[in-house]
Amino acid sequence: MRYGFWMPVFGGWLRNVADERMEASWAYAKALTQDAERWGYDLTLIAELNLNDIKGVEQPALDAWSTAAALAAVTERLELMVAVRPNFHHPALFAKAAANIDRIAGGRLSLNVVSSWWADEARQYGLQFDQHDDRYARTAEWLSVVDGLWTQDRFSFAGQFYTTDAAICAPKPVKRPTVYAGGESEAAKTMIASQCDAYVMHGDPVEAIAPKIADMAARRRAAGGAPMQYGMAAYAIVRDSEAEAKRELERITTVTDLPAGYANFDQWLSGTQLERELKLQEYSVSNRGLRPNLVGTPEQLKERIAEYEAAGLDLLLLQMSPQAEEMERFAAQVMGTTAGRVPAAA
Repeated sequence: MRYGFWMPVFGGWLRNVADERMEASWAYAKALTQDAERWGYDLTLIAELNLNDIKGVEQPALDAWSTAAALAAVTERLELMVAVRPNFHHPALFAKAAANIDRIAGGRLSLNVVSSWWADEARQYGLQFDQHDDRYARTAEWLSVVDGLWTQDRFSFAGQFYTTDAAICAPKPVKRPTVYAGGESEAAKTMIASQCDAYVMHGDPVEAIAPKIADMAARRRAAGGAPMQYGMAAYAIVRDSEAEAKRELERITTVTDLPAGYANFDQWLSGTQLERELKLQEYSVSNRGLRPNLVGTPEQLKERIAEYEAAGLDLLLLQMSPQAEEMERFAAQVMGTTAGRVPAAA
């Protein structure tokens, strides 16, 4: 299993806890990422939203790509998985900038391609917002342009959304960055199976994750591609006793008043085809992070992670709060090492 963590670009992950002692700042992001390398984490996922989806739209949110470029220069080993939304980035200009960041990082850049869900954010920024299946059609074209510029000396393309004319991207990435993507609709799965390298999922119990992996593996074989990687979001709470872990779970999920960001959650549900039985309690943690039940003692978490590994999962994308303190505890008690862990192969 590889262990990744979400960069707290929004100042935390708990929608009903105002101050998590992890501010949305470059200073915190830099210190956390450098510590994560020491603790043995393999990857950081840097989410891309211009508005703060967690704490409320008027709160600070770090820009994903300038943060990634800065982290590339001050880290040595971590894979930098950076979210990118095609309707916010022209693919030819993006390919040029991302190739440069990958060079700065020495080949450690990867993409998390997200077909945008937040209509109001796009409206505020004056950008096109496509309907659901059109978003994946745009993403498919966008990926074709980016990949063409990264792999060909000159690349021409004429599509519904994008056009290039013998365009040049030089220097190119050190190696072609891994492309991760997620989605539960037919349009999403079809695009991912044919054009991406890894499938990332919201949190779910292992009995729900196993058939998703099997389905995507079958789609990938049918598309004629190499085997994919599989990742899942999860929120982790590790304590010395199960009772302590449950007390922390109760603290973070007790919702008395609707938080500032609830309207964003409602809009997200209306703009996706994800399962809709999300409860308000689950809303307190993003990305269905509580469903994997990574809550308990180190031994309990190790057993659950082993079950996911047996189902074919090879990457956990973890959220914790407060992030630095909990990540250090998780590394020592669950990953099994502190500073000396040998990372899994990318």
